[in-house]
Parts: sequence; structure tokens; C-alpha cells
Amino acid sequence: MVNDHDADAKKLAELGYKQEFDRKWSGFHNFAISFSIISILSGCFTTFYQGWNNGGPVAISIGWPVIAALIMIVGLVMAELLSAMPTAGGIYYWALNLGKPIHGWVTGWLNLMGLIAVTAAVDYGFANFFVYTANLFNSSIDPANLKLVFLVFAVTLLLHIAMNIYGAKIIHRLQSINVWWHVGGVTAVILILVLIPAKHQSTSWVFTHQINNSGFSNYWFYVLPIGFLLTQYTITGFDASAHVSEETGQATKAAAQGLWKAIAYSAVAGWILLLSFLYAATDEAGITKAGGISQAIFVTALSTGWAKIVLIISCVGQFFCGMSCVTAGSRMLFAFSRDRAVPGHKYWIKLDKNHNPSHAAFGLGIAALIIALPAVWSAVAFFAVTSMAVIGLFGSFAIPIWLRWRKGDAFKQGEWNLGKKWKWMAPIAVLEIAILSVYFCLPGSPGGVWWSADFKILSANYTPVAFLVVLGGAMIWWWVSAHKHFKGVVRTVGN
Repeated sequence: MVNDHDADAKKLAELGYKQEFDRKWSGFHNFAISFSIISILSGCFTTFYQGWNNGGPVAISIGWPVIAALIMIVGLVMAELLSAMPTAGGIYYWALNLGKPIHGWVTGWLNLMGLIAVTAAVDYGFANFFVYTANLFNSSIDPANLKLVFLVFAVTLLLHIAMNIYGAKIIHRLQSINVWWHVGGVTAVILILVLIPAKHQSTSWVFTHQINNSGFSNYWFYVLPIGFLLTQYTITGFDASAHVSEETGQATKAAAQGLWKAIAYSAVAGWILLLSFLYAATDEAGITKAGGISQAIFVTALSTGWAKIVLIISCVGQFFCGMSCVTAGSRMLFAFSRDRAVPGHKYWIKLDKNHNPSHAAFGLGIAALIIALPAVWSAVAFFAVTSMAVIGLFGSFAIPIWLRWRKGDAFKQGEWNLGKKWKWMAPIAVLEIAILSVYFCLPGSPGGVWWSADFKILSANYTPVAFLVVLGGAMIWWWVSAHKHFKGVVRTVGN
């Protein structure tokens, strides 16, 4: 292993950076963090309502495998990039290397915003589920109390920050535990939903039934694509394999495989899990009345005891997922700051005695808390935060993928590569990201249409506003001064 680590350090030095992290992550651990952040125990449960209300079973049973296949293409192109350039900054470094400094700058800010938003979304989703589950044990706890949910969210975020700071030595071990929790937990939930309910929906209903609770009339071209947020949000965050690549042994191969395998396994297991949801969803009216949330399936199809078991399994998986989000996000903030692209960069690059970016973990977590503040007053905020996560992360993926395609055969492929398949994969990946990113900026209900007479601020999808503020600020900074000092990699080799 010493020789392997020496080769990893040499590769990193070629990219401009000295080895600062301990390479204690195996290929399995690298896979585990992306698998943990994708977390079908989180996304499939917390954003199920999005598919139910915007398309119904068709958006889930048919939409999931179609969108998952497109995301797989995105992941495969990214895995090739990761193999060639295994750095903690990952996504923005690729854009910086393949394009101009402005490409790296925009990519970095999109990726950082996406990682902040996905941390907020995962922990807020956990808070929702935790409070709902607590209500089954104590009916005086109100799951509709937004302030209570936000309080649980804030406490959860602080716990995840603390785990990443004080439990740094065992984070990679917890990732392994989380993988097996997902394997066992997902299997248990599927078996419960198959074996326990007294009746199930027909296969025809599962694969052909349409539901439109959005308030909009154009099912195929407006409503259904918005329902795809369920898949696009769930299967994201796999760039974590890049962000911990400087801690992974034999990263040029292991990290690349960790990335695409996390997507593949999650896509298959997630589809089977969601099908079990749909077959058990026999009380369509009751589920719709509850807002289309997955919890409504469990409490209508199962006894209270079985429903509690399913919800507890999901809550534990969601909690681990939030921990992983802080781990990956802190590495990206560290790497972006290493190249002096973030205000206060000297503070965010400090490592503690365990060679852990604890300052960056704190900063990432607090930013996630701030971005979710509207959730204190509006339930629609969760939709906005999940949309921000998808657009930020996938938008940052699109830029280096496009640059890699433009580079053509001049791109130096790594140990793990696509051969010539990148020629058709890269354009499809960019097109899929571009189209769905536009949809996720659109209003999710008629009350959220800004130019409508029925517009209500609490119903608005504030995703475009958040991006204008963050990216607008980043671009103003670029034009005013950043373009003078952000010229590329700030080499740390020899320092």
C-alpha cells in the first residue's frame, strides 16, 4: 500500500497539489460516501410527493428508469474525468484544467452552492420525517409545525458539523455502516410493503396511471417533467467520490469506479423501492389529501407498528446521508479555498490535528442553515432547496463535461476511461442537464407564478432568485477583482 500511496501522491503533485490528507479511504469507502449521499432512503422518501403530484405513478415507475439512465450517462463521463484528475475540488478543477479560469470560477460556485443546498435539503427532509415519526409516538407533536421542523433541522445540522469535526477519524467507517444500513433497510422496507398490506394496486395502475395535483393543465410538457425532480434530486451528490479522492488509495481507478457504481446500484435499488411504494398505495385519495407524501402510504397500507418501523429505517438512513453531505461539501470548500476563490479562504483551508478541514465543515453547515431559512414560514421552501441542489450540482457537472467534449481526442484519458463512447455520451449529458435545470426553476403551483394575479410570495419557487444573488455576486466579484488573481491552480507542491 505504501507504493500505491506514493503513486497517488505523485499523481496529485502532477496536478499541482501536495498530499495533505491521510489516504485512509479504500475504494469501497469512496463508493460508500457517494452511495450514502444519493441515499434512496432519503430522496425516494422525502421527494416522493413531487412525483406523485406531478405525474403520478407514470412519473415514478416510468420516469425513474428513464431519468436514471440519463444520469448514468452523466456519471460515466464524470468518472472518466475523475480518473484523469482525482482532486478534492474535482468538478471545478476539471473545468479549470480543460477551459479558462472563468470556467473554473463559475463551475466552482455552482458546485459549492449545490453542495450547500443538498446538505440543507437532506437535513430538512430528515427533520420532516423525524417530526412526523415522533407524532406516531406522541400525537401532541404537530408535524405541520414549520418552526418545530426547522428547530430539528438546525439541531441535526449542528450534530453533523460536530460529527465531521470531532469524529473525523471514524467518518469513513460510518460510511461503511451506512452502506449496509441502506442494503438491509431498503430490503426490509420492500419486504414489508410486499408482504404486510392486505391488498395491492394492479400493475396496470402502477405503470399507466396519471395524477396531476399541480394546478397546471399541460401534463406531458410541464407537469410531468417537474415530477422528474424526484429522480434527479435523489440520484445526485455522487461528485463526493471526487471530493474525497485525495483521501482514497489508488484513486485514478477506485474513485472513478466508486462514482459510477454508486449511481448504478442506487438506480436499480431505488426503482424497486419506489415500485413497492406504488403497489402499496391503495388509498389514492388519502395519499393525495395528505399532499402525496410517502408517509401517507405507510400509515394507510400498514398498521401503526409497521409504519413506525419503515419510518425509523428511513430516518436513520437520512441522518447518515446528511453527515456524508457535510463531509463532501467541506472538502469542496477546502479545495476551492485552496485556490483562493472563496472569501476568507485562509480560514477554510486550515486543517486540524487529524488532517481534517473542520473549519470548512463548520462553514458549509452554517451556509446550509442560512439557505433554508425561508422554510420557517413556507413549506414550498423544501421544493426550492431541492431544486437549487439539483441545478447547482448538475449545472456544475455540465461545464467540465462540455469542455471535455470540446477537447476531443486531445484529452488525456486516465486509467479508467470510456474509450470513444464520450463522443455521444457527453452531448446527451449536457442536454439532459440543461433541459431539466430550466424546468426546476419554474413555479410548482399556480400561486407561485410571479406574473399571475393569484401570486403568493410563500408559494414562490425562489430558486432563480437564490441563483441570481449567489452567482450574480460571484460574477460581480469576478469582473471587479477576482479575474486579476484567480488565474488557475495555486500550486502547493513544494510549499
